[in-house]
Formats: sequence, structure tokens, C-alpha cells
Amino acid sequence: MTATPNRLAHALESLFKQAENAIDNGATIIVLSDRPVATHQMTIPVLLAVSGLHNYLVRQGKGTAASLVVDTAEACELHHFACLVGYGATAIHPYGAFATLTQRGYADHLDDYCHAATKGIIKIMSRMGISTIAGYQGAQLFEAIGLSDAVVDQYFTGTPTRIGGLTLNQIEDEYELKYRAAYDPHTIDDLPSGGSFQFKEDGEHHLYNPLSIYQFQKAVRSGDYQEYQKYAAQMNEEALSEPVTLRSMWDIDRNGNQPVPISEVEPVSSIVKRFKSGAMSFGALSQEAHETIAIAMNKLGARSNSGEGGEDRRRFKVGADGLNRNSRIKQVSTARFGVNTEYLMSADELQIKMAQGAKPGEGGQLPAGKAYPWVASIRGSIAGVQLISPPPHHDIYSIEDLAQLIYDLKQVNPDATINVKLVSSTGVGTIAAGVVKAGANTVVIAGYDGGTGAAPRNSTRDCGLPWEMGLADAHQTLALNHLRQRTTLEVDGKLLTGRDIAVASCWAPKNLASPP
Repeated sequence: MTATPNRLAHALESLFKQAENAIDNGATIIVLSDRPVATHQMTIPVLLAVSGLHNYLVRQGKGTAASLVVDTAEACELHHFACLVGYGATAIHPYGAFATLTQRGYADHLDDYCHAATKGIIKIMSRMGISTIAGYQGAQLFEAIGLSDAVVDQYFTGTPTRIGGLTLNQIEDEYELKYRAAYDPHTIDDLPSGGSFQFKEDGEHHLYNPLSIYQFQKAVRSGDYQEYQKYAAQMNEEALSEPVTLRSMWDIDRNGNQPVPISEVEPVSSIVKRFKSGAMSFGALSQEAHETIAIAMNKLGARSNSGEGGEDRRRFKVGADGLNRNSRIKQVSTARFGVNTEYLMSADELQIKMAQGAKPGEGGQLPAGKAYPWVASIRGSIAGVQLISPPPHHDIYSIEDLAQLIYDLKQVNPDATINVKLVSSTGVGTIAAGVVKAGANTVVIAGYDGGTGAAPRNSTRDCGLPWEMGLADAHQTLALNHLRQRTTLEVDGKLLTGRDIAVASCWAPKNLASPP
């Protein structure tokens, strides 16, 4: 599986021919190994080799003639394993991960590592509605982000891709850099950690880094607008110099227009009324934090979101201290925690959470230790019992079911607007069109980098998509179906500056965006 540093395409073609010849000669198991067999040889990227070979054999009518076993040092995370199985691998031997654990003194935990990886794949299958590994293996249930159309068409055939990206030559260049870093005789330091999981001074750039957090906290705590401007300037400058989001790659086209006099612009006091806080449940947040957010948003004339954890009925009316603790948006989710007539009637807006950008396909979860008596009573549950809301809306199998729920909610509270929360994904525009036809006044497109930070990385970055892609899909599909003016589009997912909100708003009129 190794090759001299010729063109990567030539090495892949040679690999495919060797595997096909082996099958023609009676082989039923093909082992793809990236163990070095000689000096001055680079390794073919393991996923590219597996997917490319699988699709090649399918095109030759031999896709089921042999099983692909992968012996690799490259795959070490759950998402790596899920991709390998999803693109055709039958078995995986992550010798690199095993060697690392052994070297660090964790040899006795190799079985635990395998068990955790297996459970992770089962979890991925379950949230996609797949019961057996046969339904997942080789199904290619992914979307490619950052790969060119030519690479995807040839080696990941049938995988949706919408924004282009790396060519085969660029992939080869990246692997050559890694090869040189590992085998250069002049290298005396340790290999760079990369900083993918945690911010490193010499690692990958993170939107959340010590300086950005410091600047943001300083601006909020001081209430000094100039401090916020410093924070925003730093974030916008980093977006240009070290882009990590799609919106960082775009410039706002002024079309030669001159700035509008500030006196003609809608005042801040009016604009902030369109802002909404993220949906964070009582129980996940403390009572103090949950109520403080509601009080602040109500003072602005904006809207806070109760989340799916219900809300104390005493908050539905202004308190004796004159403070309004009521969340104007009440969420209705799968488990219906705390949902009753009084709860629904206290809302100006009712949000049906079909899914969430962070942890798409999964439900909310409150550990038993956090199900305190006062939390359980509001949720209509029992103290000390773990609470889980099922993954997707298991009682909604069609647009007709959603339309029925919307109808029922409007019967309870005719004055409330209906908001349906969807995930940024391939085809979300078609779903949004059905949701609008079902009677939704507002559609939220949630990106993978939203949420409260409680989700593991393989449930966010490795599962969801950027909101930019979902918002564009929803806006264009609704416009094509003459439905755009019948609804308001919202977007959610790590909007950190005014520029982010402006970019989101530029996609369409009547567009709302949640503040940081």
C-alpha cells in the first residue's frame, strides 16, 4: 500500500489493479496496510485507499467478491473508524493507536479502547436509524467538505459535495509535508501536536483562544463599547489571516454603494428586539443562570428560549421585584418535559426542536445526579432519575405529523408564532419547504458549532455541517418553491461578531441571527 513519491493517482491505480488481480486469483480477503516496507516511501492516505478501492471494485462488478481489512497507524479516532467502515472496510486494526497506548503504559486498556470504539460506531448507526453493520458498511452516508469534485467523483463516488476543495495533488503535498516532518534526519524536536483537540500556541488556530476569550470577557464585564470593538476587530482580522469558517472566506460586496448616514439606520434598541438567546434548559443551567438570561433578554425587548426542560410557572408573570423572568420562547421537544397548557400559553413563540446542530440525530440528556427535586418537579419527572429525550422526534414520521403538531400548538396558543428547528445538512432546503407548508412561521437552521458545548466532538464537528451551507440551501429552495416570503429564516451556530450576523443576514431578507 506504500508507493514512491510519484503521482498519487498512479499509486492508487496500481493498488486497485493489484487488488483486482488478487481477487481474480481467488483471494477473498484484501489487507490494506500502511506499515512502511522501505525507506523513501510515502503512504497512500488510508481512507482514500479504502474508498477508492471499494468504489473501483463496485464499478468492476466485484464489490462483494472480497472483504477489505485495514491495518493502519493513521486511524485512531471514532470518526476515522466510522469513515473507514462507511466506505467499505470490513475490519480495522489500528496498530498505531495500540502502539501509542502501549508506549504510554496503557497496554491493559486496549480492550477498553476497542470496546469504546465499537460502541461509538453503534451510536452513530443508531442515530441514523441503522440496526445492523451491513446497513452501514459501504453505504457512504457522509457529505464531503473540502474535497474537489474530481476527487469525490473518482474515489468517493456518490458522496454529496457542494463547495469543492483539495485536489489529489494538494492531498499528496500535505502528506509529503507530514512525511518530511516525521523522517527528516535534521528533526530534533517532537512532532507538533497539531492542537486539534485543545488550543496550542504553535498549533492550529481556534476561534476560541486565550486572547479572544479575554477580550470578550473584558468587553462584557466592563460594558465598554470600545473594548468590544477591539474584540470584534481582532476576530475579524483573524478571520482574514487564519480562516476557519466558510464565512471567513467571503467579502461583503458593496456594489459601489456609499454608507448610509447613521441617523437613517434603524436604532440599536430596535435591532436587538430581533435577537434570541440559545435554547438552554433549566437543569442544564442553574436557576440563577437561566433566570438571568431571561431577565436580560426581556429588558432588551428580545427573546430568551426556555430549552426543553420546562419552566417554573412562577416565572410566567412579572415578579414582586418587578423583574420579568419569563422565557418568551418555549421549546417543545421529543420528551415533552414540562410541557402543559400553562407553559404553552406563557409563550410568544413556540419552538419545535426537530433536531439540533450540535449532536444532530441525538437527543438531550440530563444525568441522574443533576435531576434534583426542583428540576424533576418542573419536568414532571422523578428526582434522581436520568432523563433522556429520544433522538429525533420519534412521533413525527412525515410532514403530515408535523402539521398536526403545529395545528395542536396553535389551538392551545393561537397568538404564538411557530418555530421549527432543523439541522444544516444536505437536502435541508427540501425539508424546510415541507415545514413551511405544514404551517411553520419560522425555520431555524442550526450549524454544527452551536449548542452549549456539552456535546462530544464526534457529535458536532464530525457529524453536523456549517450553518452557511444549510442556510444557503434553505433560502434557495424556499425561493424556488415560492415559499420564501411565507416564513422567516433564522440561523444558529457560533456567531461571534456583527460581521457574522451581517453575513448571515445577507443570504436573505427577513433573516434573523442569534447574537454571541
